[in-house]
Amino acid sequence: MTKPKCQNKFKTQMTNIKTKVLLFGICNLLFICNLLFGICQPSFAQSPDDLEVTVDISSSTVPTPKIFKPNVDLSGRGFSKDSSWPQTLSQKENIDKWSSDLGFSGFYRMEYDLWEIAKLSKDSLAQNKLLSNYENTIKSINSSKGTIILDIFGTPAGMGKILDKRSSPVDLKAYKELIKKNIKYLSCEKKYDIWYEVWNAPDIGDFFLGRQQEYLNLYRLCAESIKELEAEFKIHIPIGGPSASWWFKNLDSNTVLTPEKSLIYELIKFCHLNHLPLDFISWHGFSSSATVEKESTIYKKDLVSLIREWLSYFNLDKATPLIIDEWNYDLDSNVLPERHRKSFVTASFIPARLKNMYEAGIDNQIYFCLEDFQNNAEGVTRNVGIFYTEVQRLGSKNGWKATYNVFKMLNKLGPEMFKYKVNDDFVGIIATRSSDEITLLIYNYIDPDAVKNFLASNIANLDPRERKFLLSIIETNELSKIISRQEDVANLHTSLTVKNLLKRAQEINDKVKKFIDSPRNIKLNLKNLKDTYSFSKILVDSSCGLNCKFEDAQSKEILPADSVIEDLSLSPYSVNLITLKKKVSPLPAKKDESTAGR
Repeated sequence: MTKPKCQNKFKTQMTNIKTKVLLFGICNLLFICNLLFGICQPSFAQSPDDLEVTVDISSSTVPTPKIFKPNVDLSGRGFSKDSSWPQTLSQKENIDKWSSDLGFSGFYRMEYDLWEIAKLSKDSLAQNKLLSNYENTIKSINSSKGTIILDIFGTPAGMGKILDKRSSPVDLKAYKELIKKNIKYLSCEKKYDIWYEVWNAPDIGDFFLGRQQEYLNLYRLCAESIKELEAEFKIHIPIGGPSASWWFKNLDSNTVLTPEKSLIYELIKFCHLNHLPLDFISWHGFSSSATVEKESTIYKKDLVSLIREWLSYFNLDKATPLIIDEWNYDLDSNVLPERHRKSFVTASFIPARLKNMYEAGIDNQIYFCLEDFQNNAEGVTRNVGIFYTEVQRLGSKNGWKATYNVFKMLNKLGPEMFKYKVNDDFVGIIATRSSDEITLLIYNYIDPDAVKNFLASNIANLDPRERKFLLSIIETNELSKIISRQEDVANLHTSLTVKNLLKRAQEINDKVKKFIDSPRNIKLNLKNLKDTYSFSKILVDSSCGLNCKFEDAQSKEILPADSVIEDLSLSPYSVNLITLKKKVSPLPAKKDESTAGR
């Protein structure tokens, strides 16, 4: 969706660690964990920096989790002169290209702007064209067996407290009638497969002007409308939220130290008390940390376990899907080179983040977003998209980033996944198979903010005195001396817990400095190859950031063998897609019976 300037939504990184509030705020960023899970059983080579991994083709598998599908939010705004096209939706050309290249079999998200629709109420022709554009996009996704999360957003003029699309509704009866009318048409009459999400980032004033109770009342209107329609049409219509800017956030700048005050907790409790449906829980996660979903909480539980306990306590389904409905590589800036000409950085971040989401227990995800934001009415420029538009003097130039090729790689994963692990902070592998293919997606991602993210993610585990000490060394810039080993941790007047934390931060810093510019060597041992395979490799790395070709960088034939060794060199911020396709022997030529015996 189109965002205002200087929004807080992407400011999940620690930008000013001199203040206590922001240090707590960055607790949403997880530490670089000790394990990046992949398919590999570690069998370390002689060099401590090299990796030796074994993939047994005959080993057991599990169904490939849906979280690895190339899901995307269809938001964006490049350059478009068509005023009837939804103003927060990517250009049709980019939607069509995605559909042509990858299809729409996954999870997709789109904003449904009631303010924008209502503005055209006096021009029925234009309004119908706008609604048709919304509906055609939904229909295209459903036709490909995909599911759409439709984000209900915007309060039409006359229904809110003030004349602003972000306003909470004050005419509750009229707003409910409007919501029910739209849901009835899309889900009951047209029977589209839609999950309805109530608002977007309501904890941020740039997106919602109201109090927390007003958001909950808004959710009630939507949920009651759906309950009434379900009873009338005897169908199930999923509804959820709150699409908060972070899992522990509320409308009063809550921190990770009090997760029980979060909007997610309040929504769970509200739905229980008012007998309202809550079919999924969603929040955003913008970070440079690939392990952020494994965050520890003050209750000594990870965030997924904590949310599931809340659901269970309030007699809701403990297995309610948890969805990261917006995420991207983020370093607290609307425009980053790592999301444009250096987009190979974000490209390597994507599989690393997905692997850790899966390990953390997240059910699904939606990458934000399909197209960059620019040339819009709000004047917002953000290069978060998979596609870009560069406005030039004689026109505009459109194209795709290296991230697009990684989504193409994800689209080639097979229906079954091998379950192995690799002990490494940066390198990981996702391995799958189908009836005739083995697919290995190997990534090397190094978080440039690893130390900050590590400390932020662990502050909830400290007692007040320990937190105070950590804050004090940050404020005096002593932390940089400690991390660079100019000052001995043993001499600090603090607890053993804090000393161990700082020692681990030193180790992380050493590893980042060592590997951020150095390739990693991997000896890949492929076992039990009973057939002849064609071997191909597609590469995403620093050689290309924009408009990169998706083609084989290497191809050859591999004969049947008990063990085949492949030596790989993984440059920093790279992704390798290795495909082994089973070769079918040609059938013997039929003998011509008419000449038999001559």
